[in-house]
Amino acid sequence: MNRLLLNKVILVLSTLSALIGIGFLFWILATLSYKGVTSIHWSTFTKDLVEGGIRNLLVGQFTMALIATVIAVPLGMMAGIYLREYGHGSKLASIIRNLSDVMMSAPSIVIGVFVFALLVDPVGTYNGWAGAVALAIMMIPIIISTTDNMLALVPQELREAGIALGGSKHKIILQVVIKAAKVGITTGILLSFARIIGETAPLLFTSANNQFFTMDLSGQFPSLTVSIYNLATYPDEASRNLAWAASFILTMIVLLINLFGRFVIRNKK
Repeated sequence: MNRLLLNKVILVLSTLSALIGIGFLFWILATLSYKGVTSIHWSTFTKDLVEGGIRNLLVGQFTMALIATVIAVPLGMMAGIYLREYGHGSKLASIIRNLSDVMMSAPSIVIGVFVFALLVDPVGTYNGWAGAVALAIMMIPIIISTTDNMLALVPQELREAGIALGGSKHKIILQVVIKAAKVGITTGILLSFARIIGETAPLLFTSANNQFFTMDLSGQFPSLTVSIYNLATYPDEASRNLAWAASFILTMIVLLINLFGRFVIRNKK
């Protein structure tokens, strides 16, 4: 009887906790949607920050995120392939896997400070390349973990069948194993992209911000997230409204990328 009562109490508390968490989430989304949608105008997408729009910020944010993806995807995938297909139970593989886990949980601001010391302080100016590298460092451990886990789900029999047909190890990995795990790996890349596209802390120390449209990565580079942080602190109402609009647009971008990744997984299943 006591166990049944305890079970009901825990069930009620767990349900109540979940409802409170979901309630706060919907409160935040409702407030963001109301203030964001009412602050969006056509000029928001057609003008740069200096003119009261976010065109240059969207282009700058996606430019750094795409460069980071180009850097992180091959490095992360190769490391994941080594861990699963070549490293096995070696000490080096264990060290890499542990370091990857540590990096995944590292605060993004720490990564920003590290890249600042590496790529900003020596050249004496904030720059877009540093921002892209900081975002790539955040992506790499996620891609390593995803690739490692997805390759682990590929049946060993597929590898053995490839060996029986006379295929070399690297060809079996490229043409059989990766193809079998491509949906899971792609989803991991999408989710890691969704994470970095909304990051602010590392860009505060690396790319900073630029009010004008520019594609010169050697200087301060436009950043949507940094601009939201700055605009929210300005005293005038127009700047705060633009911050709400940019926040809503960024939230929708991250939400759509996450939903697309989950849609891909569900269809594969």
